[in-house]
Amino acid sequence: MIFNSVAFLFFFIIVFTSYWLIPRKHFKWQNILLLVASYVFYGWWDWRFLSLIAFSTVLDYVVGIKIHDSVSKKKMFLTISLISNLGLLCVFKYFNFFIDSWVNLWSLFGYEMSVSTLNIILPVGISFYTFQTMSYSIDIYRGELKATRNFIEFATFVSFFPQLVAGPIERASNLLPQLAGEREMSLVRFKNGLFQIFIGFFRKVVVADAIGAIIDGIYNAPDIHNASSIVMAVVLYSFQIYFDFSGYSDIAIGTAKILGFDFKRNFNLPYFSVSITEFWRRWHISLSTWLRDYLYIPLGGNKKGIKIQYRNLFITMLLGGLWHGSSWNFVIWGAIHGLLLSIEKRFHLIPKKYTLLKNLFIFSLVSLIWIFFRALSFDDSIVMFTKLIKGPYLAPYIGNISSLISLIYGLLIAFIFDIYIFKKDVALEEFGSKLSKFSFLLISTFILINIVLFFSSSSNFIYFQF
Repeated sequence: MIFNSVAFLFFFIIVFTSYWLIPRKHFKWQNILLLVASYVFYGWWDWRFLSLIAFSTVLDYVVGIKIHDSVSKKKMFLTISLISNLGLLCVFKYFNFFIDSWVNLWSLFGYEMSVSTLNIILPVGISFYTFQTMSYSIDIYRGELKATRNFIEFATFVSFFPQLVAGPIERASNLLPQLAGEREMSLVRFKNGLFQIFIGFFRKVVVADAIGAIIDGIYNAPDIHNASSIVMAVVLYSFQIYFDFSGYSDIAIGTAKILGFDFKRNFNLPYFSVSITEFWRRWHISLSTWLRDYLYIPLGGNKKGIKIQYRNLFITMLLGGLWHGSSWNFVIWGAIHGLLLSIEKRFHLIPKKYTLLKNLFIFSLVSLIWIFFRALSFDDSIVMFTKLIKGPYLAPYIGNISSLISLIYGLLIAFIFDIYIFKKDVALEEFGSKLSKFSFLLISTFILINIVLFFSSSSNFIYFQF
């Protein structure tokens, strides 16, 4: 089940109503309802993969208790958790990639190998919930978290439907305490949550999908398009992936909020950054902080000398790129970001204040690197870079005029809104409650009308593939 579907609308109305009909003091029954609803939500796509979530849940619930209760064997139990979770991830996400890469490596030396790969379906959200359960076990091992003895609370933490398939990657230290007590509903919370949901749907349905309608054809066949079309596609994809993924995060955070939960912010206007370092502090925050806390710092962080810090940054971003998908394009994308982060550290290139020129430079740089992220293959990436260098720069492909008008309309509104909250330094998570009743009703009605007019249930969120 996906957020931008009629099925989810009816699903959430039923869950929301049933959830708040249960008295607050009976929050344990609310948790049971959320657990069942979350399994229905995920099983709607393919019920067979519920077994993977159940396996990870039972494994890390038991391992967490064992780590907490054992002193001499806690490293062994943590190892069991890491090997099991990463093993599932490798089999379902990277098995074919590793086999194909091995075959291609030997072919460089003249050895032709014939190896059959499996037709493995990638379970939606597996990258997110495996990271979530692993961080739980690691935090207990470090002594930063106590193991929960309530299986329902832990199972709900792992499978909570708002963030199950595409994040944010919630930490147990934030979500488990909220599941272990009463939740409140207030007008302020409801307005904030509902408004963020509306903004999320607008970003996805009105903006991201309209951009995709024009640029998908260019990225899918870059060899038949001129340099101007490539430039347009590169710039617009930066906005597409931002509004698509931040839109999902907005819906997830807003949905959780009106159910009484507070998620951490996942995007903070990343394209207003003036350095690559700042970009990663604002982009996909739950992933970047996860990589920092569970990979970069354990590798040594910046505590073992400047050269080791460069190495750690590079490895972290390299693996962060691989996390996104089983393709060398993702590895290259991550490696470039790791290299740029190291360069900024080495030459102290991190600006202390915002300037438009620095902002435009970072946006352009990030947009170019997105080519490796979006292109269907490494060869397509090379074709696009070659055309950007050699041209010709003729009139770009813009599709039909209706699609272009829709794109400009949605992008302009979203861009003005982002500039406003950037200038006012207002968190989107608190924006709804700052509006008067009339303003809230007026803006919400305008957004809803646009969502209905542009709605399409056929367009998945980009990060579902990860």
